[in-house]
Amino acid sequence: MTLVTRDILGVAVTSAPMDEMIAHLNARLAAGERLKLAFLNAHTSNVAARDTAFKAALQGFLILNDGVGVDIAARRLHGERFPENLNGTDFVPAYVQRTETPLRIYLLGGKPGVADEAAAKLTALAPHHTIVGTQDGYFPSEKTADIVAAVAETRPDIVLVAFGNPAQELFIARHFDALGCRMAMGVGALLDFLSGRVVRAPSFFRAVRMEWVWRLMREPGRLWRRYLLGNSQFLWRVIRKG
Repeated sequence: MTLVTRDILGVAVTSAPMDEMIAHLNARLAAGERLKLAFLNAHTSNVAARDTAFKAALQGFLILNDGVGVDIAARRLHGERFPENLNGTDFVPAYVQRTETPLRIYLLGGKPGVADEAAAKLTALAPHHTIVGTQDGYFPSEKTADIVAAVAETRPDIVLVAFGNPAQELFIARHFDALGCRMAMGVGALLDFLSGRVVRAPSFFRAVRMEWVWRLMREPGRLWRRYLLGNSQFLWRVIRKG
């Protein structure tokens, strides 16, 4: 299987349909590799442009495309769109459901109670896997080493880290070896969506890759800078590059 990697404003993004990407990840795990997985969208790209430590950390990740912004960038910079939108909210549950080999999964992040509720939903979606532990993301920095050790004690195959960008990727980069997992994924708001505490956009918005519009309408005070200013900044960077 040959996957294509495309440079999106200095970040290497791997291009593949979902089924091929799922098979690729499982083949690499079966071969004994350990993987760090992240998702690049317009916001993540903007953060990487101004945060050199974050951009450097991403070099050690397998990065998938998330959203219409990076799709526009791929078409302008490389003449071809990504074959499928592999945002974490859709890709991670699909990966868990379609991977037949039983996995031990740890959920880390979200407000108190969110990871537990998300674990129940994942168990219902894919009962052949085992949720080996959960931990909310609201712990003091001095407890980080203890949390990492507690995760490692559960012997997870996969750790889903939901701290938001860039905190989740930096956490994975710094503690990947100590976590002891085979794959760590930075999953953003996935646990919030799985728990039901945050409502997912209707199918129409998702189908046209405009989920960000729905989220902006739901939380304009918190998200207007990220989406209105951030998306404009990202598109301007793409135009200048192309």
